[in-house]
Amino acid sequence: MLKMPRRLIQTLGFVLLGVAMLSPIGCTTNPATGERILTLYSWEDEKEMGASAAAGLADQFGGEVEEAIPSDYVRTVGMKLTTGVEQGVPDLDWEFTLLNTDVINAFALPGGKIFFTRGLAERLTDEAEMAGVLGHEIGHVTARHGNQRISTQIGFNALLVGAAVAVGVADEDSSVRSVGQVAVPGLAIGGNLVLLKYGRDDESEADMLGMRYMARAGYDPSGQLRVMQVLQEASSGGGGTPEWLSTHPFPETRIERIQQILREEYPDAGDTSKYVVRAQEYRDRMLTPLSQMPPAPKTEATSLLDLPALWCGECRAMANAD
Repeated sequence: MLKMPRRLIQTLGFVLLGVAMLSPIGCTTNPATGERILTLYSWEDEKEMGASAAAGLADQFGGEVEEAIPSDYVRTVGMKLTTGVEQGVPDLDWEFTLLNTDVINAFALPGGKIFFTRGLAERLTDEAEMAGVLGHEIGHVTARHGNQRISTQIGFNALLVGAAVAVGVADEDSSVRSVGQVAVPGLAIGGNLVLLKYGRDDESEADMLGMRYMARAGYDPSGQLRVMQVLQEASSGGGGTPEWLSTHPFPETRIERIQQILREEYPDAGDTSKYVVRAQEYRDRMLTPLSQMPPAPKTEATSLLDLPALWCGECRAMANAD
């Protein structure tokens, strides 16, 4: 094998490092948030990723609830919420699936595949709360959070590879090595902090968008707050942290932010002359039919949710689809 000169390898490392730091490829304006974001995949790519991963994800969580009434109910409410999606978002292949599992969670795949578990459905009390969960997941899709996370990780990995190559071939007494030995761990720490910040911001962003879609569809946006309170109660009830809080972190921060959004943007939340809650409808079409079915199967831990570097069910499932 031809051995490349040490200096050439080092130079290539610095080139890769510079490209990773400076490349503007993939920057676009998010139609849902109006912000500039890094996306290395197109909307069509996202739809293909979601479609390829959807069946496997459903199978991992017990498959779809076969009872037509609650399953159709989830689809009806979900599609109603999508009518409030921003005009700049292209037509997506929206699908809403009620999964027959005791896990308390909800997931979104890129391209519009959204999953809502029976375990979570049985914890809620009204249609507005369900709209809060589904709206939040729709927000992850329209804000392209999965695309952003993977694009950021790809760029970060390229940065680390370039830095590692440059440091690895430097002479022992070289200033490149002495600086690099400090800089490379710093990049890893800094990258993790950036990824953590994205997770926190993305969760709040999905909450904000979800409440927007709720209000546009006529649902009481305070249903989003009640969902978080229900989940906190489930967490403090001795059964451990609900899976939903594991894949959708920062509950305390999110509750504060939701309360702020309600005060500033929806001061009339709770006004039944303007917004609907539909507790009786939820009992009739969700809770009663589910109560007449056999108990939801217990779901074991799945590899789809076993990637700690990624922050939510949506991104983890998207990464698994590659």
